[in-house]
Formats: sequence, C-alpha cells, structure tokens
Amino acid sequence: MWAALRLFFLLSLFALPARSEQAWLLLSDNSAPYAEFESTLRDTLADSRWRLTISHVAGSADTPRPQADLIIAAGAQALRTVLAQNPSQPVLATLLPRQSFERLSAEFAGKLPRRLSAIWLDQPLVRQANFLRHLLPDHRRIGGLLRPETRNQQTALQRALSTANLSLDIEETDGERSLMPALGTLLPKVQVLLALPDTAIYRRDNIKPILMTTYRHQRPLVAFSAAFVSAGALAALYSTPAQIARQTADILQQPGSALPPPGSPTLFSISLNSTVAQSLDLKLSDEASLRRALLSEREPK
Repeated sequence: MWAALRLFFLLSLFALPARSEQAWLLLSDNSAPYAEFESTLRDTLADSRWRLTISHVAGSADTPRPQADLIIAAGAQALRTVLAQNPSQPVLATLLPRQSFERLSAEFAGKLPRRLSAIWLDQPLVRQANFLRHLLPDHRRIGGLLRPETRNQQTALQRALSTANLSLDIEETDGERSLMPALGTLLPKVQVLLALPDTAIYRRDNIKPILMTTYRHQRPLVAFSAAFVSAGALAALYSTPAQIARQTADILQQPGSALPPPGSPTLFSISLNSTVAQSLDLKLSDEASLRRALLSEREPK
C-alpha cells in the first residue's frame, strides 16, 4: 500500500503544470510592422509557459503597468516609455536600430534595469559585407553616410568590409542641410551606397531625393528594408518583424532567466528590385542563391 501511495505521489508531482510566466509586450504603435510582431510572438508562445499582456504606448499612460516577469519593448518609443518607469524587471528591446537603443541606454543610464537586452534591426556587419560581395562582386568601393553621433561605427564597418575585400568611403552629415551635399561628394568616389538603419538620415521625406540622386549618378543603393527596395533601392538585407518575433520567442523559451547580450537578428530576408537592376545594367543572382551563399558563410558569434 505504501509503495502504491508513494508512486501516486510521484506521478502527481510530474503532473503538476509548469508555472506560467508573465510578459508585458509594449508596442510603439499599432501600425503593420508592430501588428506582425505581436501576432507572430503571440502565436509562437501559444503553447509555452509564457502569457502575454499587450498594450500600446498611446494608451500606456492611462492604465497601470501590468505585473510581469519580463518586459518586451517593441520600438524606440516603447523602450523610452518603459525606461522612464524605472522598471525592476528584465527588459528586452526589439524593432529599433542599434543607435536608438544605445542613445536611450545612455539617456537613462542612472536608472536602467539590472538586465537590459535588445535585438537590433541592424544586420551583423560581417553579414552585410558578405551580402555586398555576393550581390555585386565587381563593385568593391562602398560608400556610407554617418552622422557625428554614429561616426564611431566607421571602424567596425571598415573592418568588416575589409575582410570581404571591400573598401569604405564615409561622408559625414547632420541628416538635414548637409545631407545632399555630402551625398553629392560621396557618390562620384564609390560604386555602391550602403544605407545603414539611421532614422535621422533615411527619413521618409529624405528617401525620394536620396534615390533620385543615386540614380542620377548611376550608383546602386543597398538598403535595410523591403519598403526601401519597393521605393527604388537595388536590394536590401533585413529581418522582418515576424523573424524578430520568432527570435524573441526563442530567447524567452531558453532554460534559465538570463537575457543574452544585445545583438543583431539571427534570421534575415533579402529583397531585390529587378527593374532597378535592369536600368543600371546589373545582373544579379536570385534571392534564393544569395541566401544560400550567406548561410554558407561563417559569422562570428
């Protein structure tokens, strides 16, 4: 009898459900990219131990902050809102450029949570360099625009391009009045313009004149979003909101509670503009071939 009771007790322990954990997802707005991130994350975590509470920045001031074991901030506005509340919980930031994450981390340096991590929109520089090499093997001189606040990225970018046998020319701009003069100085010296995620330079009202100027100089522009390619860039290497959501879910479902260091997306997509390629007399490999080539490269961890 005692053996039967002991067996029943042990089986009961194994039958106990795992403790659910609460995550608060704060979205910067309700536009399509954030909706895609939200729905993918919710679906991916549906059968996990995690339960999501979802809100938007616009309504977050009117409701008390929910109890949560982890906070997920989607977008720069969401991260600003979260950090302003001086949270004690771990915070994972997503869907924002690295420069925005670092700027906000510096701004709230006195009251950051003990654990703060991020999945940036920025692709790993080595992956970006390899993409350029495979995309345009005869184009070795790469140009970029940086602001004084992002000038510190130049050394790492130059090193990554150098490992792919590419060179780098940089022009500095404030993203305002000096933008077009800087671009006019840069383009004659390079074969490709590489656009890095910087919302101060590549704002919606700047994209059309930038594309028109690159086309006038017959220089392809390689960008960081599918929307940029639709607007007239030659190609883009980027991660979709759904891909970043899946990486976020992977982080949450890892054993233990430690967040990884801030870093780039692991999953990526490629978009090409065949019309632009034809107008610039460029022959490109197809997206599947480029993807296979990138996946065959060894990237630093």
